[in-house]
Amino acid sequence: MKLGFFTMPIHPVEKDWRHSLQEDREAFLLADELGFSEAYVGEHVTDKAENITSCVAFLSWIAAATKQVKLGTGTINMPNSHPATIAASIAMLDHMTEGRLIFGISPGGLLSDAELFGNLNADRNAMFVEAINQVLAIWEGEPPYNIEGKYWNISTEKTLMKEIGQGFIARPLQRPHPPIVVTAVAPFSKGVTEAAARGWDPISANFLMPAWVKSHWPKYVEGCERVGRAADPANWRVAKSVFVANDTATAKAYATDPDSPYVYYYRSLFTKLKKNGRIELFKTRRDQPDEEVTLDMICDRLIIHGTPESVADQLLSFQDEVGQFGTLLYAGKDWKDRELARQSMILMAEQVMPRINAASKQSRAAE
Repeated sequence: MKLGFFTMPIHPVEKDWRHSLQEDREAFLLADELGFSEAYVGEHVTDKAENITSCVAFLSWIAAATKQVKLGTGTINMPNSHPATIAASIAMLDHMTEGRLIFGISPGGLLSDAELFGNLNADRNAMFVEAINQVLAIWEGEPPYNIEGKYWNISTEKTLMKEIGQGFIARPLQRPHPPIVVTAVAPFSKGVTEAAARGWDPISANFLMPAWVKSHWPKYVEGCERVGRAADPANWRVAKSVFVANDTATAKAYATDPDSPYVYYYRSLFTKLKKNGRIELFKTRRDQPDEEVTLDMICDRLIIHGTPESVADQLLSFQDEVGQFGTLLYAGKDWKDRELARQSMILMAEQVMPRINAASKQSRAAE
């Protein structure tokens, strides 16, 4: 199993923006230093807590400071930008990262962003499909393009001067394009099936109960089988909220105290999803009454914490429950205590993952 990093950072709303941005940057640099295989960052325009407004701009900031980690947009919220803007920005970022870019895409889930960009009442899934189809058509095509759709039309026909390069939209370094991943948040996600059929791979979100994470693999297999593609667990990424410390008491306090950055994270998500009628993501079964879904229950089920030995055992149990997957994405949180947050990532890379992979190797040998 590989170790990656995924953050949709939720910082205290009163925190100095410069501080939180530097902190998030440092987490990516540490992930690179520790040998994490890939690292993703989300984006929102209208959220004071989730305050990275452009994952392209953020990754551009750290591209030259990292050496080996693949960098991922996690995700580009496709309905909120013109497809030509996305195509050009991602192409440039792929060149800036020397081909280390992973293109994460989604319809976007923050309703205040949807309202801002005028698609609150639109079919954002349809917009998402049209947008990615147009991005790929741009990269595959030649100017003047002439791509027509329901939501966007793309052409440089009237102004094309091909001999000097005017009217041309850049292509990415990786051909035909960077690897594409989609974040799966719905139980039994149909989007996972459609993505798999198109050669894309899923990331299961860290705020889903294990039963719903488990539901993503059969949907991925379904999409792969439709097109004769091998369904390889190595292509499945699963994000998880994990905190590791040298002693149990420190781990429990930092992960579960009422003022913990982990509890703060899930309190924010719980508030949003409950208001938006999506509380089912936090249910352990579909017929579970809403009143049984509490913040304490969510944190107890979704936050793994402890010593390296304990965390390794918990993650192995989680993998037994949901099935084999190729990359565990350590979910980034606010660094309320910088040293403990850094230490957790270090222990995860240097002590937890070797234990997990050694146990997995022994298990395969015994079969």
